[in-house]
Amino acid sequence: MSEAVLVINSGSSSIKFALFPLSGTAGAGGVARSPVLHGQIEGIGAAPHMKARDAQGTVLSDAPLALATTDPDKQHRETLAFLLSWLEERGTSWRIAAVGHRVVHGGENFAEPVRLDRQQVDALVRLIPLAPLHQPHNLGAIDAFSELAPETPQVACFDTAFHRTKRAEARNYPLPRAVTESGVRRYGFHGLSYEYIARALPEFLGEKAEGRVIVAHLGNGSSMCAMRERRCVETTMGFTALEGLMMGTRPGTLDPGVLLHLMQFGGMDLTRLTRLLYKESGLLGVSGISQDMRTLLLSTAPEAKEAVDLFCYRITKEVGALAAALGGVDALIFTGGIGEHAAQIREKVCLDAAWLGLELDAGANAGLSGAGRISREASRIEAWVIPTNEEWIIADHTAALLTC
Repeated sequence: MSEAVLVINSGSSSIKFALFPLSGTAGAGGVARSPVLHGQIEGIGAAPHMKARDAQGTVLSDAPLALATTDPDKQHRETLAFLLSWLEERGTSWRIAAVGHRVVHGGENFAEPVRLDRQQVDALVRLIPLAPLHQPHNLGAIDAFSELAPETPQVACFDTAFHRTKRAEARNYPLPRAVTESGVRRYGFHGLSYEYIARALPEFLGEKAEGRVIVAHLGNGSSMCAMRERRCVETTMGFTALEGLMMGTRPGTLDPGVLLHLMQFGGMDLTRLTRLLYKESGLLGVSGISQDMRTLLLSTAPEAKEAVDLFCYRITKEVGALAAALGGVDALIFTGGIGEHAAQIREKVCLDAAWLGLELDAGANAGLSGAGRISREASRIEAWVIPTNEEWIIADHTAALLTC
Protein backbone atom coordinates (compact mmCIF):
# COMPACT_ATOMS: atom_id res chain seq x y z
CA MET A 1 0.00 0.00 0.00
CA SER A 2 1.38 3.41 -1.00
CA GLU A 3 1.46 6.35 1.40
CA ALA A 4 0.06 9.81 0.77
CA VAL A 5 -0.38 13.17 2.47
CA LEU A 6 -3.89 14.57 2.78
CA VAL A 7 -4.03 18.38 2.57
CA ILE A 8 -6.99 20.16 4.17
CA ASN A 9 -8.03 23.80 3.82
CA SER A 10 -11.06 24.24 6.05
CA GLY A 11 -13.15 27.40 5.83
CA SER A 12 -16.44 28.59 7.26
CA SER A 13 -18.62 26.91 4.63
CA SER A 14 -16.21 24.81 2.58
CA ILE A 15 -13.41 22.28 2.87
CA LYS A 16 -10.83 21.94 0.11
CA PHE A 17 -8.79 18.73 -0.01
CA ALA A 18 -6.04 17.09 -2.03
CA LEU A 19 -4.18 13.78 -1.75
CA PHE A 20 -0.47 13.83 -2.63
CA PRO A 21 1.55 10.60 -3.00
CA LEU A 22 4.78 10.35 -1.06
CA SER A 23 7.72 9.87 -3.38
CA GLY A 24 11.36 10.73 -3.72
CA THR A 25 10.89 12.71 -6.90
CA ALA A 26 10.30 16.28 -5.76
CA GLY A 27 10.63 18.68 -2.88
CA ALA A 28 12.36 18.54 0.46
CA GLY A 29 9.62 16.31 1.79
CA GLY A 30 9.67 13.86 -1.10
CA VAL A 31 6.07 14.45 -2.14
CA ALA A 32 4.79 14.32 -5.70
CA ARG A 33 4.06 17.67 -7.36
CA SER A 34 0.52 16.73 -8.41
CA PRO A 35 -2.27 15.20 -6.31
CA VAL A 36 -3.84 11.87 -7.24
CA LEU A 37 -7.18 13.45 -6.43
CA HIS A 38 -8.50 16.80 -5.26
CA GLY A 39 -11.77 18.59 -4.66
CA GLN A 40 -13.90 20.53 -2.26
CA ILE A 41 -17.05 20.26 -0.22
CA GLU A 42 -19.10 23.45 -0.40
CA GLY A 43 -22.29 24.64 1.25
CA ILE A 44 -21.47 23.43 4.74
CA GLY A 45 -24.15 24.73 7.09
CA ALA A 46 -26.71 24.82 4.29
CA ALA A 47 -26.63 22.17 1.55
CA PRO A 48 -23.22 20.40 1.51
CA HIS A 49 -22.10 19.32 -1.95
CA MET A 50 -18.92 17.46 -2.86
CA LYS A 51 -16.93 17.78 -6.07
CA ALA A 52 -13.78 15.74 -6.67
CA ARG A 53 -11.54 14.86 -9.61
CA ASP A 54 -8.58 12.57 -10.15
CA ALA A 55 -5.17 13.54 -11.55
CA GLN A 56 -6.47 13.36 -15.14
CA GLY A 57 -9.46 15.60 -14.37
CA THR A 58 -12.01 12.79 -14.39
CA VAL A 59 -14.97 13.56 -12.14
CA LEU A 60 -15.00 11.21 -9.17
CA SER A 61 -17.86 12.85 -7.31
CA ASP A 62 -20.33 15.65 -7.94
CA ALA A 63 -23.21 15.10 -5.56
CA PRO A 64 -24.91 16.47 -2.44
CA LEU A 65 -24.02 14.96 0.92
CA ALA A 66 -26.71 13.42 3.09
CA LEU A 67 -25.58 14.39 6.60
CA ALA A 68 -27.31 13.50 9.83
CA THR A 69 -27.10 17.01 11.31
CA THR A 70 -27.93 20.52 10.14
CA ASP A 71 -25.79 22.22 12.81
CA PRO A 72 -22.96 24.03 10.94
CA ASP A 73 -20.25 23.18 13.50
CA LYS A 74 -21.27 19.53 13.69
CA GLN A 75 -21.55 19.42 9.90
CA HIS A 76 -17.84 20.29 9.63
CA ARG A 77 -16.89 17.23 11.66
CA GLU A 78 -19.39 14.97 9.91
CA THR A 79 -18.17 16.23 6.54
CA LEU A 80 -14.59 15.31 7.41
CA ALA A 81 -15.72 11.90 8.62
CA PHE A 82 -17.50 11.40 5.29
CA LEU A 83 -14.37 12.50 3.41
CA LEU A 84 -12.16 9.98 5.21
CA SER A 85 -14.67 7.21 4.54
CA TRP A 86 -14.97 8.24 0.90
CA LEU A 87 -11.19 8.23 0.46
CA GLU A 88 -10.98 4.74 1.91
CA GLU A 89 -13.69 3.54 -0.45
CA ARG A 90 -12.14 5.19 -3.49
CA GLY A 91 -8.75 3.60 -3.24
CA THR A 92 -7.41 1.12 -0.73
CA SER A 93 -3.99 1.50 -2.39
CA TRP A 94 -3.42 4.80 -0.54
CA ARG A 95 -2.76 5.06 3.17
CA ILE A 96 -2.93 8.54 4.69
CA ALA A 97 0.46 8.94 6.36
CA ALA A 98 -0.23 12.46 7.61
CA VAL A 99 -2.65 15.37 7.31
CA GLY A 100 -1.40 18.86 6.46
CA HIS A 101 -3.58 21.84 7.36
CA ARG A 102 -3.62 25.43 6.16
CA VAL A 103 -3.80 27.56 9.30
CA VAL A 104 -4.32 31.27 8.67
CA HIS A 105 -2.56 32.69 11.72
CA GLY A 106 0.69 31.68 13.38
CA GLY A 107 1.08 34.85 15.41
CA GLU A 108 4.51 35.77 16.74
CA ASN A 109 5.60 32.29 17.78
CA PHE A 110 4.96 30.11 14.73
CA ALA A 111 7.48 31.05 12.06
CA GLU A 112 7.49 27.71 10.25
CA PRO A 113 5.29 24.62 9.85
CA VAL A 114 4.94 22.43 12.95
CA ARG A 115 3.94 18.89 13.72
CA LEU A 116 1.03 19.33 16.08
CA ASP A 117 0.54 18.19 19.65
CA ARG A 118 -2.02 19.31 22.21
CA GLN A 119 0.19 22.07 23.59
CA GLN A 120 0.66 23.62 20.15
CA VAL A 121 -3.03 23.37 19.34
CA ASP A 122 -3.83 25.17 22.57
CA ALA A 123 -1.38 27.92 21.58
CA LEU A 124 -3.14 28.28 18.23
CA VAL A 125 -6.50 28.51 19.98
CA ARG A 126 -5.18 31.54 21.83
CA LEU A 127 -4.63 33.22 18.46
CA ILE A 128 -8.32 33.06 17.54
CA PRO A 129 -8.86 36.75 18.48
CA LEU A 130 -6.33 37.64 15.74
CA ALA A 131 -8.32 35.77 13.07
CA PRO A 132 -11.80 35.10 14.48
CA LEU A 133 -13.41 34.40 11.09
CA HIS A 134 -10.82 31.86 9.91
CA GLN A 135 -8.81 30.33 12.75
CA PRO A 136 -11.71 28.48 14.44
CA HIS A 137 -12.51 26.57 11.25
CA ASN A 138 -8.85 25.68 10.65
CA LEU A 139 -8.56 24.37 14.21
CA GLY A 140 -11.95 22.64 14.02
CA ALA A 141 -10.58 20.43 11.25
CA ILE A 142 -7.52 19.62 13.34
CA ASP A 143 -9.69 18.64 16.31
CA ALA A 144 -11.92 16.53 14.09
CA PHE A 145 -8.99 14.55 12.70
CA SER A 146 -7.64 14.09 16.23
CA GLU A 147 -10.85 12.23 16.99
CA LEU A 148 -11.38 10.50 13.65
CA ALA A 149 -7.76 9.39 13.06
CA PRO A 150 -5.90 9.87 16.37
CA GLU A 151 -2.80 7.95 15.26
CA THR A 152 -2.29 10.01 12.10
CA PRO A 153 0.26 12.85 12.46
CA GLN A 154 -1.00 16.35 11.71
CA VAL A 155 0.99 19.36 10.54
CA ALA A 156 0.00 23.04 10.57
CA CYS A 157 1.31 25.36 7.83
CA PHE A 158 0.79 29.07 8.39
CA ASP A 159 -0.25 31.82 5.99
CA THR A 160 1.61 34.36 8.12
CA ALA A 161 4.97 32.58 8.38
CA PHE A 162 6.48 33.68 5.06
CA HIS A 163 6.24 37.34 6.09
CA ARG A 164 8.28 36.94 9.28
CA THR A 165 11.38 38.22 7.43
CA LYS A 166 9.99 41.76 7.26
CA ARG A 167 11.85 44.44 9.20
CA ALA A 168 10.24 45.95 12.30
CA GLU A 169 9.29 49.08 10.36
CA ALA A 170 7.19 46.97 8.02
CA ARG A 171 5.63 44.90 10.80
CA ASN A 172 4.52 47.60 13.22
CA TYR A 173 1.69 50.13 13.18
CA PRO A 174 2.24 53.62 14.60
CA LEU A 175 0.19 52.79 17.69
CA PRO A 176 1.00 52.93 21.42
CA ARG A 177 3.58 50.32 22.38
CA ALA A 178 1.12 48.53 24.66
CA VAL A 179 -1.20 47.96 21.70
CA THR A 180 1.63 46.65 19.53
CA GLU A 181 2.86 44.35 22.29
CA SER A 182 -0.65 42.94 22.66
CA GLY A 183 -0.27 41.45 19.19
CA VAL A 184 -1.60 44.19 16.91
CA ARG A 185 0.98 44.01 14.12
CA ARG A 186 1.13 43.75 10.33
CA TYR A 187 1.40 39.99 9.93
CA GLY A 188 0.52 39.54 6.26
CA PHE A 189 -1.27 36.58 4.65
CA HIS A 190 -1.28 34.41 1.51
CA GLY A 191 2.17 33.31 2.68
CA LEU A 192 1.83 29.73 1.42
CA SER A 193 1.14 31.02 -2.09
CA TYR A 194 4.11 33.38 -1.91
CA GLU A 195 6.36 30.61 -0.63
CA TYR A 196 5.48 28.49 -3.65
CA ILE A 197 6.21 31.36 -6.04
CA ALA A 198 9.50 32.04 -4.24
CA ARG A 199 10.54 28.44 -4.77
CA ALA A 200 9.48 28.52 -8.43
CA LEU A 201 11.15 31.84 -9.36
CA PRO A 202 14.59 30.44 -10.39
CA GLU A 203 12.90 28.24 -12.99
CA PHE A 204 11.47 31.33 -14.70
CA LEU A 205 13.75 34.24 -13.84
CA GLY A 206 17.16 32.62 -13.50
CA GLU A 207 19.53 34.95 -11.64
CA LYS A 208 16.87 37.65 -11.41
CA ALA A 209 15.00 35.39 -9.00
CA GLU A 210 17.29 36.69 -6.24
CA GLY A 211 16.57 40.29 -7.18
CA ARG A 212 13.68 42.67 -6.53
CA VAL A 213 10.42 40.89 -7.31
CA ILE A 214 6.82 41.96 -6.78
CA VAL A 215 4.24 39.16 -6.70
CA ALA A 216 0.55 39.94 -7.18
CA HIS A 217 -1.70 37.23 -5.77
CA LEU A 218 -5.02 38.29 -7.28
CA GLY A 219 -8.26 36.48 -6.58
CA ASN A 220 -11.37 36.79 -4.44
CA GLY A 221 -8.82 37.55 -1.74
CA SER A 222 -5.97 39.66 -3.14
CA SER A 223 -2.63 40.86 -1.87
CA MET A 224 0.88 41.67 -3.09
CA CYS A 225 4.32 40.85 -1.77
CA ALA A 226 7.70 42.47 -2.36
CA MET A 227 10.61 40.00 -2.27
CA ARG A 228 14.37 40.34 -2.29
CA GLU A 229 16.46 37.15 -2.41
CA ARG A 230 13.08 35.36 -2.46
CA ARG A 231 12.28 36.58 1.06
CA CYS A 232 9.48 38.92 2.06
CA VAL A 233 10.39 42.59 2.43
CA GLU A 234 6.84 43.99 2.49
CA THR A 235 3.28 42.87 1.84
CA THR A 236 -0.03 44.67 1.44
CA MET A 237 -2.10 42.76 4.01
CA GLY A 238 -1.56 43.54 7.67
CA PHE A 239 -3.25 42.68 10.96
CA THR A 240 -6.15 41.09 9.09
CA ALA A 241 -6.95 40.07 5.53
CA LEU A 242 -8.82 43.36 5.09
CA GLU A 243 -5.82 45.63 4.47
CA GLY A 244 -4.28 46.41 1.10
CA LEU A 245 -5.86 45.69 -2.27
CA MET A 246 -9.53 45.82 -3.19
CA MET A 247 -10.93 42.27 -3.25
CA GLY A 248 -14.05 40.34 -4.19
CA THR A 249 -16.09 41.45 -1.18
CA ARG A 250 -13.48 43.27 0.94
CA PRO A 251 -12.53 46.94 0.49
CA GLY A 252 -8.82 46.73 1.21
CA THR A 253 -7.12 49.68 2.90
CA LEU A 254 -9.70 52.05 4.33
CA ASP A 255 -9.49 55.25 6.36
CA PRO A 256 -10.35 54.14 9.95
CA GLY A 257 -12.35 57.34 10.23
CA VAL A 258 -14.89 55.83 7.83
CA LEU A 259 -15.64 53.15 10.42
CA LEU A 260 -15.93 55.71 13.20
CA HIS A 261 -18.31 57.69 11.01
CA LEU A 262 -20.47 54.64 10.27
CA MET A 263 -20.62 53.77 13.95
CA GLN A 264 -21.49 57.28 15.07
CA PHE A 265 -23.78 58.43 12.28
CA GLY A 266 -24.69 55.24 10.40
CA GLY A 267 -25.88 53.27 13.41
CA MET A 268 -23.63 50.32 12.62
CA ASP A 269 -22.55 47.98 15.40
CA LEU A 270 -19.69 45.45 15.32
CA THR A 271 -21.77 42.75 13.63
CA ARG A 272 -22.99 45.09 10.90
CA LEU A 273 -19.53 46.54 10.26
CA THR A 274 -18.02 43.06 10.05
CA ARG A 275 -20.53 42.06 7.42
CA LEU A 276 -19.94 45.30 5.49
CA LEU A 277 -16.17 44.83 5.45
CA TYR A 278 -16.00 41.10 4.76
CA LYS A 279 -19.10 40.37 2.69
CA GLU A 280 -20.52 43.51 1.05
CA SER A 281 -17.64 45.66 -0.20
CA GLY A 282 -14.94 45.29 -2.86
CA LEU A 283 -15.93 44.31 -6.40
CA LEU A 284 -19.39 43.30 -5.26
CA GLY A 285 -20.05 46.49 -3.35
CA VAL A 286 -18.79 48.88 -6.01
CA SER A 287 -20.43 47.11 -8.96
CA GLY A 288 -23.63 46.01 -7.25
CA ILE A 289 -23.46 43.11 -9.71
CA SER A 290 -20.95 40.44 -8.70
CA GLN A 291 -17.75 39.69 -6.82
CA ASP A 292 -16.62 37.50 -9.73
CA MET A 293 -14.14 39.28 -11.99
CA ARG A 294 -15.17 37.11 -14.94
CA THR A 295 -18.75 38.38 -14.69
CA LEU A 296 -17.63 42.00 -14.40
CA LEU A 297 -15.29 41.81 -17.40
CA LEU A 298 -18.15 40.50 -19.54
CA SER A 299 -20.62 43.12 -18.31
CA THR A 300 -21.39 46.33 -20.23
CA ALA A 301 -22.72 48.06 -17.11
CA PRO A 302 -20.78 51.23 -16.17
CA GLU A 303 -20.78 50.08 -12.54
CA ALA A 304 -18.88 46.94 -13.56
CA LYS A 305 -16.26 49.01 -15.37
CA GLU A 306 -15.95 51.29 -12.36
CA ALA A 307 -15.30 48.30 -10.09
CA VAL A 308 -12.67 46.85 -12.46
CA ASP A 309 -10.94 50.21 -12.88
CA LEU A 310 -10.80 50.74 -9.12
CA PHE A 311 -9.43 47.22 -8.62
CA CYS A 312 -6.61 47.90 -11.10
CA TYR A 313 -5.90 51.38 -9.72
CA ARG A 314 -5.40 50.02 -6.22
CA ILE A 315 -2.93 47.47 -7.62
CA THR A 316 -1.08 50.25 -9.46
CA LYS A 317 -0.75 52.26 -6.25
CA GLU A 318 0.65 49.25 -4.39
CA VAL A 319 3.12 48.48 -7.19
CA GLY A 320 4.57 51.96 -6.63
CA ALA A 321 4.70 51.53 -2.86
CA LEU A 322 6.32 48.09 -3.06
CA ALA A 323 8.82 49.32 -5.66
CA ALA A 324 9.83 52.03 -3.18
CA ALA A 325 10.20 49.46 -0.41
CA LEU A 326 12.49 47.37 -2.66
CA GLY A 327 14.42 50.29 -4.13
CA GLY A 328 13.37 49.27 -7.63
CA VAL A 329 11.85 46.31 -9.44
CA ASP A 330 13.34 43.54 -11.57
CA ALA A 331 10.21 41.46 -12.13
CA LEU A 332 6.44 41.52 -11.66
CA ILE A 333 4.67 38.17 -11.17
CA PHE A 334 0.94 37.49 -11.48
CA THR A 335 -0.68 34.54 -9.71
CA GLY A 336 -4.03 33.55 -8.15
CA GLY A 337 -7.32 33.05 -9.97
CA ILE A 338 -7.52 36.56 -11.44
CA GLY A 339 -3.77 36.93 -11.90
CA GLU A 340 -3.54 33.66 -13.81
CA HIS A 341 -6.66 33.97 -15.98
CA ALA A 342 -7.68 37.63 -16.44
CA ALA A 343 -5.48 38.91 -19.28
CA GLN A 344 -7.34 42.25 -19.32
CA ILE A 345 -6.41 42.93 -15.70
CA ARG A 346 -2.76 42.00 -16.30
CA GLU A 347 -2.66 44.26 -19.36
CA LYS A 348 -3.98 47.29 -17.49
CA VAL A 349 -1.63 46.78 -14.55
CA CYS A 350 1.39 46.34 -16.84
CA LEU A 351 0.55 49.38 -18.94
CA ASP A 352 0.22 51.45 -15.78
CA ALA A 353 3.66 50.19 -14.73
CA ALA A 354 5.34 51.40 -17.91
CA TRP A 355 6.99 54.21 -15.93
CA LEU A 356 9.06 51.54 -14.18
CA GLY A 357 10.38 50.24 -17.50
CA LEU A 358 7.88 47.43 -18.06
CA GLU A 359 7.03 46.82 -21.71
CA LEU A 360 4.04 44.51 -22.15
CA ASP A 361 3.93 41.92 -24.92
CA ALA A 362 0.21 42.28 -25.63
CA GLY A 363 0.06 39.22 -27.86
CA ALA A 364 1.80 36.94 -25.38
CA ASN A 365 -0.42 38.22 -22.59
CA ALA A 366 -3.67 37.75 -24.50
CA GLY A 367 -2.77 34.28 -25.74
CA LEU A 368 -1.25 32.90 -22.56
CA SER A 369 -2.61 29.73 -20.98
CA GLY A 370 -0.74 28.61 -17.88
CA ALA A 371 2.73 29.89 -17.02
CA GLY A 372 4.69 32.22 -19.25
CA ARG A 373 6.36 35.56 -19.86
CA ILE A 374 4.14 38.49 -20.86
CA SER A 375 6.78 41.23 -21.18
CA ARG A 376 8.87 41.96 -24.25
CA GLU A 377 12.42 40.68 -24.41
CA ALA A 378 13.71 44.26 -24.35
CA SER A 379 11.69 45.16 -21.27
CA ARG A 380 13.82 46.31 -18.33
CA ILE A 381 11.32 44.70 -15.97
CA GLU A 382 10.16 41.16 -16.69
CA ALA A 383 6.51 40.27 -16.23
CA TRP A 384 5.40 36.65 -15.79
CA VAL A 385 2.37 34.56 -14.96
CA ILE A 386 3.19 31.70 -12.57
CA PRO A 387 0.30 29.54 -11.31
CA THR A 388 0.47 29.04 -7.56
CA ASN A 389 0.23 25.71 -5.73
CA GLU A 390 -0.43 26.22 -2.04
CA GLU A 391 -1.62 22.65 -1.59
CA TRP A 392 1.70 21.21 -2.71
CA ILE A 393 3.62 23.52 -0.36
CA ILE A 394 1.52 22.20 2.54
CA ALA A 395 2.00 18.61 1.42
CA ASP A 396 5.75 19.08 1.04
CA HIS A 397 6.14 20.61 4.51
CA THR A 398 4.01 17.86 6.00
CA ALA A 399 6.04 15.11 4.36
CA ALA A 400 9.30 16.75 5.48
CA LEU A 401 8.16 16.83 9.11
CA LEU A 402 7.29 13.14 9.01
CA THR A 403 10.99 12.32 8.85
CA CYS A 404 11.97 14.64 11.72
